[in-house]
Amino acid sequence: MDNQEDMTISIGDAASELGVSVKTVRRWADAGKIRYERSPSGHRRFFISDIKRLSLHNPNGLDSRVTINYARVSSHDQKNDLQRQIQVLEAFSASKGWKFETVSDLGSGLNYNNKGLKKLLKRIMQGDVGRLVLTHKDRLLRFGSELVFAMCEEFETEVVIINKSHEEISFEQELVTDMIELITVFSARLYGSRSCKNKNLIDNMSKAVQNSQ
Repeated sequence: MDNQEDMTISIGDAASELGVSVKTVRRWADAGKIRYERSPSGHRRFFISDIKRLSLHNPNGLDSRVTINYARVSSHDQKNDLQRQIQVLEAFSASKGWKFETVSDLGSGLNYNNKGLKKLLKRIMQGDVGRLVLTHKDRLLRFGSELVFAMCEEFETEVVIINKSHEEISFEQELVTDMIELITVFSARLYGSRSCKNKNLIDNMSKAVQNSQ
């Protein structure tokens, strides 16, 4: 009978056991940090003995790092929505048994300088965030969330999106707020913040956005 530690597993299973991404396992294999053999179909198979060895010395596994819940709304009149988001996130993380912190922002999804967002990105780049939990990907940013997700992959941070359907109404309302803000910024640059043309453009575009709901 074969020794169990001479058995091999797939790259996906190896990544899961080690708490890292498939990309990281592949990089370790290319660097000679972990052995593998090729299956008849050409796929890499990793030795269980190596997985056990690395697991004992891997301080960056998901469960050894903090889970961060991130919540955001655009305006002060959505504070109740923010609290509901936080409650959903914390209940979800607690049910999984994760050690977590919650970071929140009250600001536009078009603002890349939100205090909580900057704190979150700094923590991810420091390598101490194992998971990022969101109720919906647009909670992170209205545009550009995919770039943050790419950063998470690079720093071995798992992204969990709960995607609660009951949030869709508030998303539409918030999109209106963000679009009006975007129109305001660009029209001010075109015509000047105090010009009559700027004011008329903002008013007309705001009505068009609101009527499209």
